[in-house]
Amino acid sequence: MPAAPAVIPADPKLWRQGFLDLRPSVVPCPGFTMATWGTTHEVCIDFLDRNAEEAAALGWTTLQLFGVHPQVGLIRVDFCGGVVIPGDKLSALTANRIEFGDTAHYRDTPGRPTGAVPIWLFGR
Repeated sequence: MPAAPAVIPADPKLWRQGFLDLRPSVVPCPGFTMATWGTTHEVCIDFLDRNAEEAAALGWTTLQLFGVHPQVGLIRVDFCGGVVIPGDKLSALTANRIEFGDTAHYRDTPGRPTGAVPIWLFGR
């Protein structure tokens, strides 16, 4: 029987600490190009600066926001959190939905696989 996944606290300070270890000039996992990673890094920093506290208060978890597949990163987008999927800056945030321009990510999508890791732990 596989081990239960570790619980990763929904803590904006830990999100910031983990994410700031990532550099915009170094792609952190498969599925990003330099261009998409640069934009995503900027979007994530903006999210951390402006929306992280509210997201945590609404119950969003680390993996729902910053998760990636542990072996193939962004290539398995069904494992990915809403903030790390390349796109625009956040335009709306509710308890169940996060919007980025003309795309949306739903917190409780049925059938979402488990086993993601925060992007800053990919490959570790």
